[in-house]
Amino acid sequence: MNIKDQKYKLIALVLLIQGCWVAGCNQDFLNTVPDNITTLEDVFTNKNMTEEWLARIYNPIPNMWDQPYTIPWTGMTDEVNYAWNQPAINSGAITPGNASPNYWSSYYQTIRQAGIFLENIDMNKEFLEQPGGAQLIQQYKGEARFLRAYYYWLLMRQYGPIVLMGESTLPTDANFQIPRSPWDECVEYVLSEMDMAYGLVPEKHLNPNNPSQIDVLQTGRITKPIIKAIQSQILLYHASPLFNGNKGLANFKNQDGTVLFNQTYDENRWKRAADAAKEVIDLGLWELYEVDHADPFVKGYLSSKELMYNGWDTEGIWLRPSNNVFYSWERHCSPRNANGQGWNGIAVTQEMVDDFRMANGKDIGNPTSGYSESGFTSEASEYYAAGTYNMYVGREPRFYVNVTFNGATVPVVSVPNSDYVEFFFTGNSGKKGAPRDWPITGYTARKNIHPNSDFRNGTSFARPAMMIRLGEIYLNYIEALNEYSPGHPDILVYLNRIRNRGGLPDYEGSTDQATMRKEIRLERQIELMFEGHRYWDVRRWKVPETDEDHQGGAFHGMNIEEGGYMSDPAFHQRVVAFTRADWKDKFYFYPVPQSEIDRNKVLIQFPGY
Repeated sequence: MNIKDQKYKLIALVLLIQGCWVAGCNQDFLNTVPDNITTLEDVFTNKNMTEEWLARIYNPIPNMWDQPYTIPWTGMTDEVNYAWNQPAINSGAITPGNASPNYWSSYYQTIRQAGIFLENIDMNKEFLEQPGGAQLIQQYKGEARFLRAYYYWLLMRQYGPIVLMGESTLPTDANFQIPRSPWDECVEYVLSEMDMAYGLVPEKHLNPNNPSQIDVLQTGRITKPIIKAIQSQILLYHASPLFNGNKGLANFKNQDGTVLFNQTYDENRWKRAADAAKEVIDLGLWELYEVDHADPFVKGYLSSKELMYNGWDTEGIWLRPSNNVFYSWERHCSPRNANGQGWNGIAVTQEMVDDFRMANGKDIGNPTSGYSESGFTSEASEYYAAGTYNMYVGREPRFYVNVTFNGATVPVVSVPNSDYVEFFFTGNSGKKGAPRDWPITGYTARKNIHPNSDFRNGTSFARPAMMIRLGEIYLNYIEALNEYSPGHPDILVYLNRIRNRGGLPDYEGSTDQATMRKEIRLERQIELMFEGHRYWDVRRWKVPETDEDHQGGAFHGMNIEEGGYMSDPAFHQRVVAFTRADWKDKFYFYPVPQSEIDRNKVLIQFPGY
C-alpha cells in the first residue's frame, strides 16, 4: 500500500469515527466544560480545557455542503432553487428582523472567545512542563488569531464594513456603542492579523511519530499556506467593483459623516490580489486533480466527478474534516428512484444549464457548436438513456458532473431496474409521484455525490470538504491578472489548465480584456458551481441586474406539469419555473439584525433596510 492510500484510509477512519477535532464531534476535544470548572483561571490552567476552548473557536467554520438549511447561499442565487427552504431575500421580504442566515451575533461571540483565549493561554503552566510546550502555546495563539480574523472576514463579506472590537476583550459593563469601521480599515486589519498569525503557525502539521509524514489527525488546523490562500481570496474581493471605488455607496456613512467605502478606484488592488494568488501557486504544494485517461472527454468527466471525493488530497488547501454531505447534500439532490429514496429538490435552473458549453468548447449559441433543441437521441451513453432530449447531448463533461436531467443516469445506487432519472410529470422522480420531493425546474444538482452512496443501507463515503482549493486560486490569479495586466501570457496558461482538466480544448477566442473577463467569470461559474461562491461573485462583480447574471425576476426550467414518457415533447418546453423579487441594491449586503441596531445606537443600517 502506498503512502497516499495509507493516508486516505487513515483519514477516512478518522472522519467516520471522530469527525476530527475541528468538526464538533470529537468527544475528547469538544466536551462541554464540566460543571465544576467555573472560572477562566480554571479553564486556562488546565491543558485539556484550554484545547477544548480552542476547538470551539474552530467549530463555527461553515461547511458549504450543509445545504439547504444551514448554509443556504447557493439557493439564493441563479444556481438552484430549494424545494423546502426559501430564504426571505428570494421573495424580497428580507428585513433586519427576519434575515437568515444570521451570523452577526454568533461570529462576534466566537471572535470574543478567540480574544479571551489569546489573553489567557499564557497562564497555562501545563504546556510549559511538556517538551515543546512554549512553542505549542505560540502555535495555538496563531490559530486563534487567524480564526478571529477569519470570522471578521466572513462578517464583512455578508454585512459590509463591520465593528472592529480591538485587541482586548471588553468587560460586560463596557461601552459597546461602537460604529462600523470603513471597509478599507477592516480589510487591512484582517490582513495584518493574519500576517501576525502566519509567523506563529507551522508550514504543515507533521506526524510526531514519523516527521516525514503529514499528521492527518490535524487535518483542517491552520497552517501558513492556508493563511496565504485566504488572504488571496480577501484581496480579490477587495479589488472587485463592489469594493473598489464604488460611487454607488458614497452615501453609506457613519453618523459622524465617515464614508465607509473608499470612492477612488485603485488598480493596484488587482496587482496585490494577483501577486497573492501567484505566491500560493508558487508554493508548489498542490496540483489539479486529474484522472489518467486517453480520451480527453472521459478524462475531464472523471477528473471533475471524482474531484470532490478523491481530489481533496491533491488539490485541497484548507479542508473541513467532517461535514454532513451524505444527508444534507447528497440525499437532498438525489432523485426518488435512488435506493432508499432521495429527496429530489435542489433544482438547477435552466439558466445554469444553458451556460455549459458543448464538448467542442463552443457556447450553445454558436451556430457551429452542434447544439440542438430539436429531437431526441436514439443512442444511450454512459451519461444518459436512449430517448434523451438532444439539448443534453454532446455537452461538456462538467455538465454531466453537475446536473441531473431527464434521462440522466441515477447519480447514486438506484432501486433495482431503474437506471435512469425521469423528471417528466408521471416519471419515477416527477411531480405526480410525491407531494413535494420534486425539482421545480426539472433538473437537480449532481456535483459531489458519491456514486456508491446508498440511502436504504446508510452507506456513505466520508471525505473532507475543500474550503479552498487550487482550482479557485488559479481562477483568483487570472481574474486579477486580467484586470491589472491584460494580455499577460499566464492568463491563458492557467485558464487552459482549468479548461483542460474539465475536458475542454484550449481557449481560441479573442484575448482582449473584456472578452477574457467574460470567459474567466464563466469558467469560475462552472468550475466552482454549488461550492458557495456564486452568491458572493455576482455581488462583488456588480452584475446581479444584468441579463446574463440576473439574480431576480424569472428563472426557467422544463415543464414539470407535463409528460408521460422519456421523450415526451410536452415536458421538454422552456417555461418560467419560479420568480424571485426584482433585484434591489440593498441585497448587496445583509441587514444587521434589528436587535443589534437597537442596542448599539451608533451602528448604522445598510441603506434600504
